[in-house]
Amino acid sequence: MMSPDYPDLPLCAFISTGGTIAMKIDPVRKAPVPALSGDDLLATVPGITAIARLEVNNLFNVPSDYMDPPRWIALQQAAAAALERPEIGGVIVSHGTDTLEETAWFLDLTLRSDKPVVLIGAQRNASSPDFDGPRNLLNAARVCASPQARGMGVMIAMNNQINAARDVSKTHTADVETFKSGDFGVLGMADEDRVVFARRPLRRQHLPLLGSALPRVEIIPMFGGASGDLLRAAVTLGARGIVIQALGFGNVNADMYQAIRQAIGQGVPVVISTRVPNGRVLPSYGFDGGGATLKAAGAIFADDLSPQKARILLMLGLQSTHDAGQLQALFDR
Repeated sequence: MMSPDYPDLPLCAFISTGGTIAMKIDPVRKAPVPALSGDDLLATVPGITAIARLEVNNLFNVPSDYMDPPRWIALQQAAAAALERPEIGGVIVSHGTDTLEETAWFLDLTLRSDKPVVLIGAQRNASSPDFDGPRNLLNAARVCASPQARGMGVMIAMNNQINAARDVSKTHTADVETFKSGDFGVLGMADEDRVVFARRPLRRQHLPLLGSALPRVEIIPMFGGASGDLLRAAVTLGARGIVIQALGFGNVNADMYQAIRQAIGQGVPVVISTRVPNGRVLPSYGFDGGGATLKAAGAIFADDLSPQKARILLMLGLQSTHDAGQLQALFDR
């Protein structure tokens, strides 16, 4: 469906995938469930027709907790096909917030286009009197139509703020200002009168999709008393790569250290991230399981990427190489 429009306005593809932004309270379950299509969402924002023309593609209607590599690939293909059309000025994706940062990062890595790609969601469902979906969709259209948005990569636009896919994380379970970019801050703002960008994302790279499926990569948490058994089980079950949600600078205990060495010895790349929200992992400590010993064992360090984002980069990197040096170079960019 195409929104009512003024023919001289920019044309944006609007891909709807579900999430809270597409949910209403079910009278039987008495809880939010998928209910709205992209066309329904568009109807909640009549003022959008003065900003851009939107071409709706109802790709999925699922909670973002159900997003997975096959759905990421399908979404990437839909977005890439839209971006290739010369008449399309950019892409808007509506999506649940739980995995929104993962989908944004996956698209940022795999799409090659200067046209803006703007992801939105909502913290409050469409039955709520203060539903935040319409404002976010309106601002996404404003960002999509902004000439300044070209070359900014994939963005998340919620609560009037614009964040870069690489940097942004969900930081609060309920607040509408949940998406933040840690030490680096927002890219810009969708102010009432205009869209204003303050910086550009500099650490971008492109990794093409090389097949119809992605290698299996698991995230293993480190915590006080971790045995390393979960890591061994993941390798036994067929994981092609492992991301460790380590502690602090990128440290683990002796048991996890032995499991990591064993996995690397079996040819399974291991990436070290951290459960700390901000800062880089660095091979600093020399005790068994300290970062320096993990580096010496052949582990890859995820820089400042969260475990969930490190997993996505590793999945894409493993399409073409298992070499630790080449994989490390991807994380260092």
